[in-house]
Amino acid sequence: MTTTGRTAPRGRRLTLLAAGALASAALVAGCGSSGGSGSSSTSAGRTGNPAQSQGTLMTAHDPTLGTLVTDGQGHTLYRFDRDTDHPSASHCTDACATLWPPELANGSGSADLKGIDGKLVSTVTRPDGSHQLTLDGWPLYRYAPDTKPGDTKGQGVDGTWFAATPSGGKAMPVNGGTPGMPSGGY
Repeated sequence: MTTTGRTAPRGRRLTLLAAGALASAALVAGCGSSGGSGSSSTSAGRTGNPAQSQGTLMTAHDPTLGTLVTDGQGHTLYRFDRDTDHPSASHCTDACATLWPPELANGSGSADLKGIDGKLVSTVTRPDGSHQLTLDGWPLYRYAPDTKPGDTKGQGVDGTWFAATPSGGKAMPVNGGTPGMPSGGY
């Protein structure tokens, strides 16, 4: 960091770096309980090639949660209890949408479906104008820490995020499994 062509003193640089780190942490933590508000971030935080997964909904079997909805790459899709289904509305924007990227419709505004009833699939327009896929009215999201197909690390986060079932419901453990209730914000 420079000031009028000179390098800032070491103590000041460390203070500025620490302040920047704290501000970033506060931004992420501060919107954790509110679910975010304001303008939307679209596919921020998405790993892999989003063009391959956008607009594809299919099913996969999880030994603990049963049949789940995934994107075209096999990544688990989630629904958020703070959203609404009738009318559909997404309340996960900004930093929330970085951790929980919305599953967007393909360029034509539709979805390729495999094992999903097309009558249950629609879209909702996000604040940024993008079209997020919905299932039985519930907006669908990925969870950024789910790094490989089949991961379900977002299941039960903060008691408000749940893997989606093919009917748009919340996935719950089958055969006496215990759901994790991790804390991850939003």
